[in-house]
Amino acid sequence: MLRVWLWKKKEVLTAALIYFLTILVLLSALYWFLQSNGFDRHNFLIAASGVLLVAFGWGYVLANDLLAPKREMDEKLMHLIREILHELNLPLSTIQANTAMLKKALNDSKSLKRIDRIDGASARLKRLYEELVYTIKKKILPIEKEYFELSKLITERVEILGELQRNPFLLSVSQMTLYADKIGFEQMIDNLLNNAMKYSDKNALIEIWDTDGSLYIRDRGTGIDESKLVRIFERYYQADQNYSGEGIGLALVKEYCDETGLEISIRSKKGEGTTIVIGIGVLLEKK
Repeated sequence: MLRVWLWKKKEVLTAALIYFLTILVLLSALYWFLQSNGFDRHNFLIAASGVLLVAFGWGYVLANDLLAPKREMDEKLMHLIREILHELNLPLSTIQANTAMLKKALNDSKSLKRIDRIDGASARLKRLYEELVYTIKKKILPIEKEYFELSKLITERVEILGELQRNPFLLSVSQMTLYADKIGFEQMIDNLLNNAMKYSDKNALIEIWDTDGSLYIRDRGTGIDESKLVRIFERYYQADQNYSGEGIGLALVKEYCDETGLEISIRSKKGEGTTIVIGIGVLLEKK
């Protein structure tokens, strides 16, 4: 890997040196032309046009030569990614189709419960697959926005987390329509709710509500010391080392908010809990 990096670095430096020498030769030619034919507006425009034309053409050739391997590598990578995603989706679709058929054929309650578990697991796997596709596309292509209902989305995310049989949730979310990157919004909510559960007692209530164009998520967990709040959105930073994690959840939340134009703030007090405030007003459907 280091050898490839050094080779690439050497290639770029060589191209830069060649281009520099080319410009030096062109400037020397410009100087000679003006000295031989006299410096006036007409001669300067002719010589400068020639220099710019040659510089542009040579720059294009060098840039194209340097970028060609990258483009080829990107195309091969995208082809490989599409094949892998396709192969992942096939068995997943087969599992879901067969569990649906088995549900219709079985009458035994124990067997139906087992099928429900398989169905639930495949639904979660399908969700992970969609998030993987989303993450890959996000790095390559702009993500399209879509309309979705906030209360429905929040309810769905809470129902999924309810399968963990942990914290109770109290919801009071309006039926408003938002226009945004839906999967990214769901990932943001999941990260915030997982954090609220992680740093709370399993029986502690988590509240979610909206008012005046802002969405609130409040827990009654361990809270965060005010001196640590300034670094809370830093990647890999963990305010409390007693809990497992990579310290990237809130960094991803902040990244999404910045990309979408959402304002996010955290109010917290050690030992009393944390409240997250997200200004969703900018995502409201505009007709």
